Amino acid sequence: MTCRVGNQSKSTPLLLEVIVLSVADARAATDGGADRLEVVRDIHAGGLTPPLSLVRAIQTVTTLPLRVMVRENAGFSTTAEELSVLRRSASELASLGVDGIVVGFDRDGEPALDDVAQVLEAGPGLRATFHRAFERFREQERALDAICRFPQIDHILTSGGEGTAVERSTHLAALTAHARGRLRIIAGGGLDAESLSVFAATACVTEAHVGRAAREGGNPEGPVSAELVRRLRRIAETGHAEPA
Repeated sequence: MTCRVGNQSKSTPLLLEVIVLSVADARAATDGGADRLEVVRDIHAGGLTPPLSLVRAIQTVTTLPLRVMVRENAGFSTTAEELSVLRRSASELASLGVDGIVVGFDRDGEPALDDVAQVLEAGPGLRATFHRAFERFREQERALDAICRFPQIDHILTSGGEGTAVERSTHLAALTAHARGRLRIIAGGGLDAESLSVFAATACVTEAHVGRAAREGGNPEGPVSAELVRRLRRIAETGHAEPA
């Protein structure tokens, strides 16, 4: 497998990935028109490795691709003890045939790619998303080049930094251009209907990742709402936010 993806025209809808914490979340996101699910536990910690039993249960209610978080603490570093657990999780998830895992580590503002390599090595058939640890890197374009040396990594998840949605879209577009089709940039992290509409209209990315925007009342632990996912799906397709 190579670290290459195609380009997207401005008329192409954004792929919509929805964070899910339960089987009910997965059903609602699927009914609402999500394209892919990210399975996690402990959303307050930014998402940690979910139980294998939950992943299996979600596979029984949806045919959507699943990206599963592989992370053992709320930070972006890890330990030798945690790496052993993470490697076991990656191996088990590979045996389940999930679409991929979500992983990433930082060390003093640089990618801790030796740790990433150990996790990926345990699930050689898995594709991977490098998560928002990416935002801690001082030189993001150089970090992106280093990450692209891993053929399994086909996505980087990032909010696009601080500022307005338009300012973030500019940075996301620059990262997308620098990637040169080697991987896809996913816009995520506090993404709401307004920012999604900007990202869709500007085509700065090809994919978007939503959490609380898909949940009732914007509560990070509230249930995913199929209707909210439908609304986000329409925005991803048209680039126009709708009245709440």
